[in-house]
Amino acid sequence: MYANILGNHYIWDGFSPPMATMKLPVDTSVLASVLEDMDILDISSATIRQSGGIARALESRTSTEFLHLEMGIPGLPPTRVGVEAEKSALDAGVASQYPSMSGLPNLKEQASRFLKAYLDIDLAPLGCIPTVGSMQGSFSTFLLCSHLTREKDTILFIDPGFPVQRTQAHILNIRSESFDIYDYRGDRLRAKLEEHLKSGRIAALIYSSPNNPAWFNLTEDELRTIGELATAYDAIVIEDLAYMCMDFRKPLGRPYEPPFQPTVAKYTDNYIIMMSGSKMFSYAGQRIAIIAISDKLYRREYPLLKELYRMSRLGDAYVFAVLYAVSSGASHSAQYALAEMLRAAADGELDFVTAASEYARRAGLSKKMFLDNGFHIVYDMDGDEPVSDGFFYTVGYKGMTSAELMRELMLYGMCTISLSMTGSRQEGVRVCVSQLNTPEQFDLLSERLRLFAVDHQRADN
Repeated sequence: MYANILGNHYIWDGFSPPMATMKLPVDTSVLASVLEDMDILDISSATIRQSGGIARALESRTSTEFLHLEMGIPGLPPTRVGVEAEKSALDAGVASQYPSMSGLPNLKEQASRFLKAYLDIDLAPLGCIPTVGSMQGSFSTFLLCSHLTREKDTILFIDPGFPVQRTQAHILNIRSESFDIYDYRGDRLRAKLEEHLKSGRIAALIYSSPNNPAWFNLTEDELRTIGELATAYDAIVIEDLAYMCMDFRKPLGRPYEPPFQPTVAKYTDNYIIMMSGSKMFSYAGQRIAIIAISDKLYRREYPLLKELYRMSRLGDAYVFAVLYAVSSGASHSAQYALAEMLRAAADGELDFVTAASEYARRAGLSKKMFLDNGFHIVYDMDGDEPVSDGFFYTVGYKGMTSAELMRELMLYGMCTISLSMTGSRQEGVRVCVSQLNTPEQFDLLSERLRLFAVDHQRADN
């Protein structure tokens, strides 16, 4: 059974979802066997896709439906105007043609308009460059930033963050540093950032806001601090806006009207924004995103780039050396799709923010279930207000380590990922709500959390 959701309306295909057929919790020996078969020594070190693999193996061995809370797969239909634009492009024969490395002119123009409409920043179309999803965007910008000067060889991760980005730095053999922002919000952020930046080795720093996994949003004061220090220490800020305008506490979905999506671009010229079609437009399968490089940074010249790539201007080296080498351009037809979705959003024809607010509804419902059963929210505040409901949130339970909680939830048919995988120094797990698609799944979640709480309270006594 598969249920699509449009807005708050469920569309049923006439079949009932599979229900659990085995008594929970799953026997620990079964989980141990699966981990051994998958060569996973520590469950908290499992990647997102490995975690899903563990759950699927347990589903097969126990005939028990698992709740997949581990992976951020869009749970809404793809944006229709994008689908139609891509189909038209394919019908016109673009599949036989290599795409422009720097992007379709119309896509670049629409990306520039979209950034003005929703972030209120002026960025020339030249610096709006399509990539094969933001995954390629971060991979390629890490590589580029590590080659700008010989002295700056390190990426700073403001954690928690998307685990694969740290893996990318490791694959590229780029030195990295990190800190967990949990204890450094507000006025405490400046000193902590300077502690890292004053070494002179930080080439770039990266964060997401809204944050994956914790869904906190950096405040204007925090973004100002980051921007000012990036300028002072000549570091590049890579701002991951995969969940742009999804702070549902604020009316961010009105093009060219405040309030706008907060961005570091207001406070420095040293920025690269990653803007993905995956979650905003539920277009994850086509792997399309935009890397937006500030006008000043795009034109900046670096002698080392001239030495390495025979072109000194940062933007040119990025497009015609780095991207050319790693992909030879983003999917031609998907560029047409993204261009049309960005145009429709900037023109006020596509309300992607209201559509995405379905995730906040799911988060509010499921978060209450966790709280009612003795869990707590780990990253719970933005300044003096609770974090927004949205795509992700983080939970902990009564002194359990991240590994212990992830393991125990798996035994009760709930698959998550450990916060330790995200660079967090806190104990807990990340919950993603995108695959909670049906009322029956919410019923399963409520019952399993109740059973988990009863069993663990009994054990404590």
